[in-house]
Amino acid sequence: MGEEIKVIVFKLGEEEYGVEVEKVQSIERMVPITRVPRTYDFVKGVFNMRGVVIPVIDLRGRFGLPEAEYTDQTRIIIVAVGEMQVGFIVDSANDVIDLNTDNIETPPEVVGGVRAKYLRGVAKIGEERLLIMLNLSEVLNRSEMNQLEGLED
Repeated sequence: MGEEIKVIVFKLGEEEYGVEVEKVQSIERMVPITRVPRTYDFVKGVFNMRGVVIPVIDLRGRFGLPEAEYTDQTRIIIVAVGEMQVGFIVDSANDVIDLNTDNIETPPEVVGGVRAKYLRGVAKIGEERLLIMLNLSEVLNRSEMNQLEGLED
C-alpha cells in the first residue's frame, strides 16, 4: 500500500504538473527579475526575496515549450535544489492535492515534450486527469547548477 503525499499542482500550457509539497519553500506572484548576461536562455535572471538572491528559471524555456506572456496567474515556485534555492516560473499554481504513491507510474520516454529524466512519473487522478510528476533535482544539470550558484554571489 502506497503512502499519501501532498502535491502542488501547476500548469505549463494545457499540461498539469506536480511537485511534492515538502520540496516547495514558497509560491510567489511574478516580481521584477534582474536579467543576468551570458546565462542559458531559460535562466530569466535573479530576484531578491527577503534578503536572499534567488535565480529564476522559466520552466517553459527549460522544457523547450513556446514562450508565453506572463499574466496575473503566473507564479514563481521556490524550491530547494541541493543547497540552493531556485525559482521556477509556471503559468499558474493553484491546487494542492493528496496523492497515493501507488497511482504514480513510471514515465514514458517523453511526456508533453518533457524528457523522462526530468520526470518522477505520471500520476492518474480519477478517470480523465493525468499529472506529470517532476523530479526537480534533475531539471538542472551540474553545469547549469554551477552557473546558477555563481549568480547568487
